[in-house]
Amino acid sequence: MAKKDGNNRSFIMRVDAATMDALEAWAADEFRSVNGQLQWIVTEALRKSGRLPKKKGKSEV
Repeated sequence: MAKKDGNNRSFIMRVDAATMDALEAWAADEFRSVNGQLQWIVTEALRKSGRLPKKKGKSEV
């Protein structure tokens, strides 16, 4: 079993076969796992919508 670091949470998501096929292809194109690709998609959507809290201690370049 994977070690929990306290910062990540898991959940189950159901997607249809065509969506999963498209996600797998996109993830492979970007050299990511499907999980990594989904995390990137969600993070980008949250960032673009202004809903992702700014990280503390990092200056913007």
